[in-house]
Amino acid sequence: MDKKKQTAAAIKYDKEHDKAPVIVAKGEGYIAQKIKEIASELDIPTYKDEKLVNQLNNLSIGEEIPPELYQVVAEILAFIIRLDTKEEKR
Repeated sequence: MDKKKQTAAAIKYDKEHDKAPVIVAKGEGYIAQKIKEIASELDIPTYKDEKLVNQLNNLSIGEEIPPELYQVVAEILAFIIRLDTKEEKR
């Protein structure tokens, strides 16, 4: 059985300082696993999208995401904001 290599990417966006979301971590295999573990430990929401993570992994750490990814990343960030809002209301 051929198992796909695990991949992950992490972005941050600070509307006060960033023009666009920035890649802060990326990797495959063990690195991807550690990114996911750290996100879980810090209670950072994750989103699974194989096509997007492959595109993000082609970027460099510290690089802003390109304009063609703005829409999909904005939808993910909106989803996370809604999750955070629901949690705060509890």
